[in-house]
This record gives sequence, structure tokens and C-alpha cells, in this order.
Amino acid sequence: MLYTIIKAVHIIFMVSYFAGIFYLVRLFVYYKDTDEFEEQKKLILREQYVFMARRLWNIITVPAGVIMLVSGLIMIFLNFGLMKTPWFHLKLTFLVGLAVYHYWCWKKVLQIKNLHGNILPIPNIKLRQANEIATFILFLVVFTVILKSMVIIFWWQLIVGFIVLVLLIMTTVKLVNKKKS
Repeated sequence: MLYTIIKAVHIIFMVSYFAGIFYLVRLFVYYKDTDEFEEQKKLILREQYVFMARRLWNIITVPAGVIMLVSGLIMIFLNFGLMKTPWFHLKLTFLVGLAVYHYWCWKKVLQIKNLHGNILPIPNIKLRQANEIATFILFLVVFTVILKSMVIIFWWQLIVGFIVLVLLIMTTVKLVNKKKS
């Protein structure tokens, strides 16, 4: 029963963590959108976006990530047999990618504190595409966990499906942004 409770906690905070990451990068996009605004409007909006990003990061995203990580480690400790399964190794690999993305987000949170200059030198379209990276990682982790041993058998279908999904989402982002211009 303890394992099931820890698993429920892990899932709840995984959802909270991803909600925070999804919205955080969206705030970076909004921040970047202010590049062309008049100086006073830009400063007011950027102050608000920095305030929102820092609160989101410090109050929701990081605490949820820590609880997600700790509950995940407890589940491994309670069921060390997970470490012997290929699907779990694949999940851990995707989580390394999530850790890199988390670090990238943290660096951006630190960068936007300044409010002046070209703080986010990334083109707007690239930020919008970067906003989808967490979605891709979420897809990979969830499908790996749900399909478990089938991942190993049907790996090439999953990879093809994932590549199609990535291309579809990236193309959609580009098309939506072209219509905005």
C-alpha cells in the first residue's frame, strides 16, 4: 500500500511540475514578445513577467520537481527490481533530458531578471518551439511507463510515431506564427 501511495504522490507532483515548466517557457515567449514595444510598456510588462516567472519557478515548479524526484527515488528504493527492466532504463534516459531542459529553464529565469537589453537572444520562433520540448519528454516518459515491455518489442514504431508527432507540432508552431506576422 505504501508503494501505491508514493506512486500517487509521484504522479500528482509530476503533473504539477510539468504544468509549471509548460507555463514558464510560455512566460519566456511573452517576455520576448515585448522586444518591439515602446520602452515604458516593455519595462512594465517585463517586470510582471519576471515576477510571474520567478514565483512560478520558486513556488510551484522547483518544489513540485523535488517532490516528484524524491517520491520517484523512494519508489525505486521500495521496488529495486525496476532497475533491472529495460523500459525503466529508457525512462531514466528521458529524465536526463528533462534535467537538461530544467537546467536550461533555470538559466533563462536568471537571465530575465535584468529586464534590459537582448536578455533572451533566442529568436521568438525558437522559444515557441522550445516550449514544446517538455511536451515531447512527457510523451516519451508516459508512453514508456504505460507500454513498459512493449516498448522494447515495438521500439521502431514508437520512434517513427514520435518523430511524426515532433514534426507535426513543430510545423504547427511555425504555421501559427506565420499567420501572426
